This record gives sequence, C-alpha cells and structure tokens, in this order.
Amino acid sequence: MSVAILVLAAGGSRRLGSPKQLLAFRGTTLLDVTLSTARQAALDQVVVALGGAAEQVQVRVDLTGTDPVLNPDFGDGCASSIRSALAHVRDDAEGVVLLLGDQPGVTVATIHALVAGARGHAVGVCAYDDGPGHPLWFDRSMFETLRGLHGDKAVWKLVDTGEGVVRVPVSGPVPQDVDTWDDYRALLESAG
Repeated sequence: MSVAILVLAAGGSRRLGSPKQLLAFRGTTLLDVTLSTARQAALDQVVVALGGAAEQVQVRVDLTGTDPVLNPDFGDGCASSIRSALAHVRDDAEGVVLLLGDQPGVTVATIHALVAGARGHAVGVCAYDDGPGHPLWFDRSMFETLRGLHGDKAVWKLVDTGEGVVRVPVSGPVPQDVDTWDDYRALLESAG
C-alpha cells in the first residue's frame, strides 16, 4: 500500500492579484518550497494540481518527481483541484495527504506525524497548538466523498463533522498560508 501527497496549487490568486505560486520565498518560489518538502517526505507519489498561471508555473517551478495535473475548473475552488488530482492517484494508494501549495511552513516531520497518526482512520487533521490546520489525511474510503465535494472549504465540513476524524497533535502554530499581500509580508517577516 502507498500514500500520495496532493499539493493544491491551482488557485487563481484573485485576492493577491498575481500568481502566489511564484512569489519569491527562501531564494526560490513559494510553490518550490512546498514541493521540496513534499518530495523530502519520501512518500510514494506527489500529485500537483495546477490551474491559475499553470503555464508560468510549469516554466518557473521545479516539478521534478511530481505528477502535475491541470485543473481547468480551478475557479470553482479547492474541491475541483482535489477531484482533478485524485484521478491521477495510484491505484494502490491507501490514502492521501492534502498539502496547500501556499503554506511553505509545513514540515516533513508534520507530514510524517500526520500519516503515522491518521493511517487507519477515515480523516486526519493536524492539531496545532492554536487549532486545527493542514495538511489533512483522507483514507481511500473517503475518495468518492472527496470527488463529490464542491467549493473552497468543503473538506473542512468533513473534518468538522468529527465522524471518523482523528486529530494528530503537532507542536507549534498552524503554518501560515498566503492569500493576500499582508499574508505574504507576514510570512516573510516570520521567516526572518
């Protein structure tokens, strides 16, 4: 059995006004840092959902060791990216880790802790010191449910039900994601 990481990086960056995947961070791009973490986690597959600015991302971001997938419906929210990515997950995958492409503070240790703590459960969420956050775990038994979701925050409805959900303790605050210029500035400040 294997585990796949689904990196959701298809957003159109409406609030930011330019492709957040390509924002400069740690000497490269925001998405490069996230993909580097996904590769270092050394799970069995990394699927990257692209959409907004996909052509620019494919030129500028190192997609080595990943399976890039184009989500033509990226404007419909994260659920459409999950559907697009799931179609490319290996048949032997027992579950997937959902990782946000704009959340470079997630660590390999966090991914490993989530998989170790959530395997065998339908849904897993990281329980940080200040609340729940990504990455999330979904067992294969949830794949059909994931395919039926719509919108941007649909996966959180599954997490919030509490049914079959395991909370995996992770020290530290929820890693910051980037939706606005203020978020980006705060991320740069916190990164030193």
